[in-house]
Amino acid sequence: MPAKKYLVAQNGQTAEKVATVTSAGAANGGDILALDDTGRVDASVLPVGVGADVASLPTTEALAAGDFVNLYSNAGTFAVRKADASAAGKEAHGYVLGAFTAGATATVYFDGRNTAVTGQAPGVVFLSAANAGKGTTTCPTGAGQIQQRLGVAVAATEVNFEATPPILLA
Repeated sequence: MPAKKYLVAQNGQTAEKVATVTSAGAANGGDILALDDTGRVDASVLPVGVGADVASLPTTEALAAGDFVNLYSNAGTFAVRKADASAAGKEAHGYVLGAFTAGATATVYFDGRNTAVTGQAPGVVFLSAANAGKGTTTCPTGAGQIQQRLGVAVAATEVNFEATPPILLA
């Protein structure tokens, strides 16, 4: 996408200037803003506390776009892996919108709409015990599994993520 430009008066002459898409902070004070390639305002230009609730965390396994993820301590370091209802302690804390290899730094979203899922049916979505990182309309029922509501599917490709605390089944 070509850069968005505007004209400015500079030393008595007219000059082109490229609009700012991402902010480096005070150095960009007074700049004119341009939308990014997705047609949205980049989060870097928003005030602190406004925008997506995210964290950048190292992965300990490959993650696919749309996976629901679990944050945990990997030898004392915060890390992220696929959430999995088949085992206690692997509840979903968030989700990823992009794919990440093991050892990469993933952007984890803690609320909002997971728009990287596929094949969703209308209604409540639970963490899957059969397919790690995925949601399902079937609530897990096996002993030792966890039941966790992840949110509601609002489209075939979108889950409004509002996770509930997990329940460990006896």
